[in-house]
Amino acid sequence: ACSERGAKMAFTYQGERLKENVEKLASELPDSLVLPCDVTNQSEVDAAFEAVGRKYGKLDFLIHSIAFAPREALEGEFVTTTREAFLTALEISAFSLTQLALGASLLMKDGGSILTMSYYGAEKVVMNYNVMGVAKAALEASTRYLAADLGKQNIRVNAISAGPINTLSARGVKNMGSLLTYVGERSPLKRNVKASEVGNTALFLVSDLASGITGETIYVDCGYNIMGV
Repeated sequence: ACSERGAKMAFTYQGERLKENVEKLASELPDSLVLPCDVTNQSEVDAAFEAVGRKYGKLDFLIHSIAFAPREALEGEFVTTTREAFLTALEISAFSLTQLALGASLLMKDGGSILTMSYYGAEKVVMNYNVMGVAKAALEASTRYLAADLGKQNIRVNAISAGPINTLSARGVKNMGSLLTYVGERSPLKRNVKASEVGNTALFLVSDLASGITGETIYVDCGYNIMGV
């Protein structure tokens, strides 16, 4: 959606396994850039921002869509979460936003927008989401604190809380198929949200059309979050 409106895009990937798919996507977009960026490797993060600075001179927006927890932590009961799984999930899924926001802010010479991706499990208990729900709660809190810190540089920071979509990462959550059916049946629009709808909301939030919005979590879930019993 952003590229269709004239944005020059830089994409990052973690590990060679994902490189091919990212390169295929980038090949369809003019003047794009593909870079490795493992957020657990600070030197790789620094190199990615340096490459963006060399090619484009500045950065207008950053979209943070990074999350990970060990598979065994996404099933069963949250109380059995190990220390290692907890720290891994929080570092990669939540701290990485703060880490990348710092690097991005140095390239946002004329202000900019930072956007991250959350989920309803940050606010309510979703079975099997477990430690990822805790990580997303930390992510949403980080969004607010970063918005407060970076506002003086005219940098806005927001989150999208999207409804469940059948993506590669979502399939790592046990019983995702049942969750998709449940949410689709109970949302006011009686369906699941589309990836394109999330993309359109992201476009709005990183554009000047949302210049007065910062520190917010915007739900894009066909209204599911408003429903009670």
